Amino acid sequence: MTDGPRERVDGEGDERERIHLIVLYGGESAEHDVSCVTAAHVLRAVNPSRYRVTPIGISESGRWSVANDVAGAVESGTPLPGRLDAAGDPFEPGVALAHGGPLAASRSGELAGPPGERTVALPLLHGPLGEDGTVQGFFELADIAYVGAGVLGSAVGLDKAMSKQVLGAAGIPQPGYAAFAEHERTTELEAQLVERFGLPCFVKPANMGSSVGVSKAHDANELRAAIDLALSYDEWVVVEEFVDGREIELAVLGNEDPIVSVAGEIVPGEEFYSYEDKYVTDAAQLLIPAPLSDDELATVQALAICVFRALRCQGLARVDFFYEEGGRGFLCNEANTMPGFTPISMYPKLWAASGIDYPELIDRLVALALDRHSRRRRNTKH
Repeated sequence: MTDGPRERVDGEGDERERIHLIVLYGGESAEHDVSCVTAAHVLRAVNPSRYRVTPIGISESGRWSVANDVAGAVESGTPLPGRLDAAGDPFEPGVALAHGGPLAASRSGELAGPPGERTVALPLLHGPLGEDGTVQGFFELADIAYVGAGVLGSAVGLDKAMSKQVLGAAGIPQPGYAAFAEHERTTELEAQLVERFGLPCFVKPANMGSSVGVSKAHDANELRAAIDLALSYDEWVVVEEFVDGREIELAVLGNEDPIVSVAGEIVPGEEFYSYEDKYVTDAAQLLIPAPLSDDELATVQALAICVFRALRCQGLARVDFFYEEGGRGFLCNEANTMPGFTPISMYPKLWAASGIDYPELIDRLVALALDRHSRRRRNTKH
């Protein structure tokens, strides 16, 4: 692990100071189920002596509710299921803005805490309307500290088309790609993509994660169908060249002085690391640490930090690479600003292998959120 000074906030060393932790999960995107599983495992690791937890679920239709039964289970140490339901007592999120407080003034008062209690939101939302800067903007308006990248970093990080432009401008090596909007699609464009990248190639919705809507196209008909599928999830499509390389992932943690984990390697169980491979069949092999030389590890760790900074990430990110041995070397595939925290997810596994266990990882993320919030308030409030 590339280490550095651990960022802290005033009062972090006081183990007795309890923090109000709002865990937001579910959401309206196609990654709803992944978020519900992630939330269950995060809450299992939360220390109730350090955190007063308010779990807030968002249904697939966009209804917000407070999962008071889940909060009670966390407080009492009752085992949680492997997946949370995004249901509970109805909650109107706009109340937080109307009262100008950190979600501590709902009409019924059930979220109110002790005076002076610090609040941190942990938005465990994946995909659009959660990981794309929208919820981050909500927390900015409500003056609430939150885990993860800010509005800009979240928006750019999720949008593969835009993030690739930013990484290209920063000189980060990456596979060849083309991005286009739905209204720009033509038969001529499809032919140009085949001529430019050859076959097979990958087709992805620009704003989606967990490999949802991703296809590997082997011929012109599959390319057409892959674009149709991608456009069912987003109005922007990214087409990438096929890279015959190893899949290497790293976890990054921090704000101004980020640290990076050991590298992990994914050996897909299917033709590529698909949604089913990640969450259904569990057929992929995760090699931690990845079999890399010291020089190779140092190179990819440095690149991961460069990607983290170029995309304005904060708090956490998982950065994914292809390793084209004997060719172009490490090529950045993407960065995920809110990676999964399920038992099979790479982000917590990489940190566990680097000496940071699950509970400490949550503590560090909360401290980083408070640190970033205090600095941002200095710049926005005069």
